[in-house]
Amino acid sequence: MSDGRNGNLKQIICIKWGTKFGPEYVNRLHAMIARNITPPFRLFCFTDDGAGLHPDVAVRPLPPFAYQAPVNTRGKWPKSRLWGDLGDVTGVVLFLDLDVIVTGDLDPFFTHGDPDDTILGRNPNTPLEKMGQTSVYRMRVGNLAPLQQIFAADPQGIADKYRYEQRFVTRNAPGGVKFWPRGWLAHFRFHCVPVFPLNYLLEPRIPRGTRIVMFPGSLNPPDAIAGRWDEADPVRPPLAHLRALFTGERRERPLKHLRHYVRPTSWVTRLWRE
Repeated sequence: MSDGRNGNLKQIICIKWGTKFGPEYVNRLHAMIARNITPPFRLFCFTDDGAGLHPDVAVRPLPPFAYQAPVNTRGKWPKSRLWGDLGDVTGVVLFLDLDVIVTGDLDPFFTHGDPDDTILGRNPNTPLEKMGQTSVYRMRVGNLAPLQQIFAADPQGIADKYRYEQRFVTRNAPGGVKFWPRGWLAHFRFHCVPVFPLNYLLEPRIPRGTRIVMFPGSLNPPDAIAGRWDEADPVRPPLAHLRALFTGERRERPLKHLRHYVRPTSWVTRLWRE
């Protein structure tokens, strides 16, 4: 059974549903993995639409979702499809969100810890809670199946109680969860964007030792490239963004408006490519 060690196949999985992310996200993810991993590896994409995907991406149908999806919740609960049976994909898998940027060697994600560990990133937004971040996590296929059963029994109730699927996984994974070593993962908004007022003067940077930069929330790689906080924001030079604070052109409260500015990020353009 593959666990990505000692020359075994390194298995990476991702999920794509709906229209938010096009095939270019999967293809760029595949290319970034290939540039930063020791073969052999394979990227499996579980999706409802495999059109346009690179021929080296292994396309698999979305696993069954035989329960009512929660509504008005902020978590990415459709990811729960991956907690159970994945068909011919067995053994240890590394899950990657489609909007991550690979910035360093991925091999240690397969050799760290025990193959049966469920390993998550740390969510920097809740440091005292020690909640996991599921943009990058490793599991043995099937180990989280009990969570799928609990969730299926009361999807809306579970979502209301935990709010985010990553909190549910952190608190309920069989055997508990472990975390990647500090510094392997960087949260773009928390760790890369300079704090106010330096965000108006300096472009975001990659912290030393980072292997993967994550983009939770609404600021995605295209926004980082353009220099905007999310796709609803216009692209403005620094002074124009500051002027919008006084002209009524802002969408947020003053302090958030000041903090929510990012200069165009050249390294995202350089790394996020096929």
